Amino acid sequence: MAFLSRGIELRMMDRRPPDIEAGIDRSDHDDGDPFDITSTKHSSIDRLRRWRKAALVLNASRRFRYTLDLKKDEMKQQTLWMIRAHAQAVKAALFFQEPGQQLKGPTELPSVPNGEFPIGQEQLYSMTRDHNINALEQYGGVKGLSDLLKANSDKGISGDNADLLERRNAFGSNTFPQKKGRSFWMFLWEAWQDLTLIILMLAAVASWALGIKTEGIKEGWYDGGSIAFAVILVIVVTAISDYRQSLQFQNLNDEKRNIHLEVIRGGRRVEVSIYDLVVGDVVPLNNGDQVPADGVVISGHSLAIDESSMTGESKIVHKDSKNPFLMSGCKVADGSGTMLVTGVGINTEWGLLMASISEDTGEETPLQVRLNGVATFIGTVGLAVAFIVLVVLLARFFTGHTKNPDGSVSFTPDKTKVGDAVDGAIKILTVAVTIVVVAVPEGLPLVVTLTCAYSMRKMMADKALVRRLSACETMGSATTICSDKTGTITLNQMTVVDAYAGGKKIDPPGSNSQLSPMLSSLLIEGIAQNSNGSVFVPAGGGDVELSGSPTEKAILNWGIQLGMNFEAARSDSSIICVFPFNSEKKRGGVAVKLPNSEVHIHWKGAAEIVLASCTNYIDTNNQLVAMDEDKAKYFKNAIDDMATRSFRCVAIAYRLYKEKVSDNEEELSQWVLPDNDLVLLAIVGIKDPCRPGVKDAVQMCQIAGVKVRMVTGDNIQTARAIALECGILTLEADASESIIIEGKAFRELPDSEREEIAEKISVMGRSSPNDKLLLVQALRKRGHVVAVTGDGTNDAPALHEADIGLAMGIQGTEVAKESSDIIILDDNFASVVKVVRWGRSVYANIQKFIQFQLTVNVAALIIIFLAAVSSGDVPLNAVQLLWVNLIMDTLGALALATEPPTDHHMQRPPVGGREPLITNIMWRNLLIQAIYQSSVLLVLNFYGKSLLNLEQDTTDHTNKVKNTLIFNSFVLCQIFNEFNARKPDEKNIFAGITKNHLFMGIVALTVVLQILIIEFLGKFASTVRLNWKQWIISVVIGFIGWPLAFVGKFIPVPTIPLSSIFKRLSL
Repeated sequence: MAFLSRGIELRMMDRRPPDIEAGIDRSDHDDGDPFDITSTKHSSIDRLRRWRKAALVLNASRRFRYTLDLKKDEMKQQTLWMIRAHAQAVKAALFFQEPGQQLKGPTELPSVPNGEFPIGQEQLYSMTRDHNINALEQYGGVKGLSDLLKANSDKGISGDNADLLERRNAFGSNTFPQKKGRSFWMFLWEAWQDLTLIILMLAAVASWALGIKTEGIKEGWYDGGSIAFAVILVIVVTAISDYRQSLQFQNLNDEKRNIHLEVIRGGRRVEVSIYDLVVGDVVPLNNGDQVPADGVVISGHSLAIDESSMTGESKIVHKDSKNPFLMSGCKVADGSGTMLVTGVGINTEWGLLMASISEDTGEETPLQVRLNGVATFIGTVGLAVAFIVLVVLLARFFTGHTKNPDGSVSFTPDKTKVGDAVDGAIKILTVAVTIVVVAVPEGLPLVVTLTCAYSMRKMMADKALVRRLSACETMGSATTICSDKTGTITLNQMTVVDAYAGGKKIDPPGSNSQLSPMLSSLLIEGIAQNSNGSVFVPAGGGDVELSGSPTEKAILNWGIQLGMNFEAARSDSSIICVFPFNSEKKRGGVAVKLPNSEVHIHWKGAAEIVLASCTNYIDTNNQLVAMDEDKAKYFKNAIDDMATRSFRCVAIAYRLYKEKVSDNEEELSQWVLPDNDLVLLAIVGIKDPCRPGVKDAVQMCQIAGVKVRMVTGDNIQTARAIALECGILTLEADASESIIIEGKAFRELPDSEREEIAEKISVMGRSSPNDKLLLVQALRKRGHVVAVTGDGTNDAPALHEADIGLAMGIQGTEVAKESSDIIILDDNFASVVKVVRWGRSVYANIQKFIQFQLTVNVAALIIIFLAAVSSGDVPLNAVQLLWVNLIMDTLGALALATEPPTDHHMQRPPVGGREPLITNIMWRNLLIQAIYQSSVLLVLNFYGKSLLNLEQDTTDHTNKVKNTLIFNSFVLCQIFNEFNARKPDEKNIFAGITKNHLFMGIVALTVVLQILIIEFLGKFASTVRLNWKQWIISVVIGFIGWPLAFVGKFIPVPTIPLSSIFKRLSL
């Protein structure tokens, strides 16, 4: 058995398919810029590995924390293949065992009661895991097993609290043990891993030891102790920030896993969380659902299961009484049915799998990759500057050109003590290493994670659950949205408002008196049996409860108005075969057998398609009448009339099947229901009004440069009417610019023509999921960033192919949700537009932080480099630079990355994935500020003594006052510049500032801490107290950054990106 398992495992691993999507080749063989990745959704592992190797990284564990953990992902895949191999081995073993078991006959199973239940968990687990059909038969089949589990195969369990508790105690809950998230101490440990901080700590220890040795413990510990404290402060603040982010992601991951489904309890369908499922529950299954637990099929119609998630085989497995076992985690590929739950949580193969791979392996976003490229470039420059500063300062020190604060030479050969020389060299090394800490923007790529985490949390409040981190930012680049109509643009609250039956219009539509007895009887039979929905009538009276899709509920409600008793109608005939509704054929059918052995085949679907198959209709006199040309035209005109009023048109038809129908279950599953020579029973018009606010949302998209395209299965007239109502089309629209096309016509076009037409399409009617996929592929080939909505199982390829797949949270199947990047929880198009708004906010916030951080980097490097080269002394010491780094890296990121979105974001065209991250406007802003700051502070460095009238003071105190003023002014410049960074392209930098309480809080905290450092922590930061005049000078220097930024925004910038200009010059 072990040998067989291992062999299958190896064969499966050898068969792993390449990661190439349908339609567009996703392989990455680009040998250019490793950081130029426009979409991580479709990138190969080799491409992701290449940019990691190219990045300049000081702390890999922190830098790559929120990127895809390639090693863990590989281990996850190996675990998955191992479990799949086990499933394959079980199947193979059963294949060999079955003949032997047939010869031996059934074996007696031991009875192991479990509390109040006559059957134990071990027996259930063994039977389901091994797909032991003999064991099931010994328990009395599905009926006997449900009795052992005290469940009713039709009405389910009672579902009261005592019953649920008893079942959880006996069989466990539908949860699995999850690996604990990282503790705060792990984040603290990872923050310690930064190479530069380790060097600084070693330097601090050496400085501390030498200081105590030369100056005594009372005074000698300050230099080393202050550096060590500053490093510890940076580490702690970094760890706290990272830990908070991880908690946000953990909460969002829990929300993603919480699937809601329907179960039958006490005879009624109720919605529960997947975690609340218990053994004995009866669960309805429909196309696209996830099998929520292990179980057996009670009843099914063309029920087919995709078991690839467990077995690794893409083969669809049909389920019936001969093969009734269902595995948790698999998907319903076709048909419908009900299942009896026999195993939950850790007592399932899926539960074991989830328990072993539950830890998230992370994911990177395109902006993270690009920012790693920016950080690598800046870091390389910073390293070069730090090295030059180190060489220059060491050379000046050991050649006697460096002076002490009192004016004496710092180093004299043969005179200076070894300890003093080492101490001087350590201080120089500390400054150089601190330059690296400041210059290498280690936190720059992490700001993507910070702003995405903040946005994801806020988007939950706006009814959008983000499944893929990259979707947060990619949505901001969307140039087109391909949206469904039903439930997204419309309310999905459907009502039958028009009805045609008996060859005429029924007014009011629920009037049964206008129908002949035979027509009424056949209509009620067709409505009740050809439906996935259900009707529950409370025993004590009250409102009737309908379940199913909105279309099903509307037709069931119409049936009740016609006098339908749902339970009675279902029991009057038995279903023998089902053709589930098919989005390609636009109809679904059912064959039912009456007590007199007559077989009726009922069809329901798109009105014009079903009508085309009808050759007769029943009139008001109970007569079967041939469908002549005039009557067919009458019905077609009725359909067109309802469609132009934006009604969904559904036809209901039937036929009598006179041939003998096989009783063989396998033959019935292969039976193709005849859909010709139908008898038309009714055509109904279902009203589904547009959602309130959808027209404003569409208009907002159009202003933002995002084209909205409606892709619907409804007929072209209904689609046009809704598109006009919601603003996708206007009455004045030029037909050449806004094409309305049917899916069939689009799919039959040649590839080149299809791409050209796709650009102009505004509405696609009678489309299939494959048409939607073709449209997405054509638009992406034209360079569009495509967002697409979907709710059906067949929408999964289009959702996966699109740059951003948006699944519907209410009507969406689990297959659609798993293929999506974002789930729209309220199915509302307005929520899709909010996601676009947040996506643009993410991109804008990251650009704000880049501008702010690069200004600090450029100014600091210029000041330190020029001061070191010209005078051999730097005005900013290690502790001060670490404080600046804290303001810039952590506090600055928190302040700027959490700016809420504004309407201004939706008044600009979308930003393309290949457009430069640092725009010309940003270059202008940061260069103005950096040049101003470095110029003013260098003037203070070289001429500060005379400008500040400090010549009369002692040299030591004069230098300390001058350097303190430079440090204070530099920090205040950054505080004032934080306001400028909020609005890079707007003149009013204070707009909406009161809404961002976090920004105001961080600015206030920074100011308070800066005052404390200058006035009370002089020993710690090597500063002295400033008088009120010097404080005013510092504030004025910082304040000038505001009017300077305002004036600078009048300076025009070239439209061509600077990077493109430099590339042309280099050529």
